[in-house]
Amino acid sequence: MEPAVFIILLNWNGKEDTLACLGSLQRLDYPSYRILVADNGSMDGSVEAIRSAFPGVRVVENGANLGFAGGNNIAIRQALQDGADYVLLLNNDTEADPGFLSRLVEAAESDPNIGIAGSKIYYYSEPKRLWYAGGSVNLWKGDTHHIGENQLDGGQYDEAKDTDYVSGCAMLIKRQVIEDIGLLDERMFLYYEDSDYCMRARQQGYRVVYIPSSIVWHKVSGTTGKIKDLQLFYGTRNMLLFEKRNAGLPKLLVFLPYYFGKFIAYNAVVALVQGQTARARVILKAAYEGLVR
Repeated sequence: MEPAVFIILLNWNGKEDTLACLGSLQRLDYPSYRILVADNGSMDGSVEAIRSAFPGVRVVENGANLGFAGGNNIAIRQALQDGADYVLLLNNDTEADPGFLSRLVEAAESDPNIGIAGSKIYYYSEPKRLWYAGGSVNLWKGDTHHIGENQLDGGQYDEAKDTDYVSGCAMLIKRQVIEDIGLLDERMFLYYEDSDYCMRARQQGYRVVYIPSSIVWHKVSGTTGKIKDLQLFYGTRNMLLFEKRNAGLPKLLVFLPYYFGKFIAYNAVVALVQGQTARARVILKAAYEGLVR
């Protein structure tokens, strides 16, 4: 019997994207999956529309915007309680190739040490332009970035391989990993949760792998693209949280002057010079919270 996979979509006022994503998942060729939609207190009629269009999909109503980590964690707990062998986190603003889940499970089942597997991800608006083809982490500078981003796919990233992190846009996680290292870090709310989770898994000896035969298309920034201050705050704050947890003392001692000097002070001064006082306050508040949390 095939392992049971629970696909989790997190929705926050993204009704049309979520309905389109659910439509694409109806075409999957994998025989043993269920879908949970975790709704973060949407006010756009999402819950009613999803239940009407897809009565077989379970909607978990979180009642408030708990962020990426908090919203997904509730659904992950439910999936484990219902017998999931794997949990797949999938952005609601994606559409999936029919074979994407089969390829991920096949890879994960090939080696008991593989704990997390991720897809090759394209821009939805440009179906052959890459958004993610592996993840790279530089703990000396706090940099995490997608390998291959914005490149046209000419087969240059068609080799399955270990990678520093898998994007939470399409992340398959073995049950054993969750039982060993726990859930996503809810302090982060938004951004760096996926990188942090993969780092924690790797520290416990699990492999994190990129599987290019598994394909997803992403409508980039479908949810957060409209909320620039939110992006700035959590991206800035969580960079420091991520480093404090994962870097180790030597790398942290190199990172901190870079972060507070070049990243915080420079960007705050530039914002003030440009008359963007509110932006400068967001940067400084993010740095303070990252330091004290």
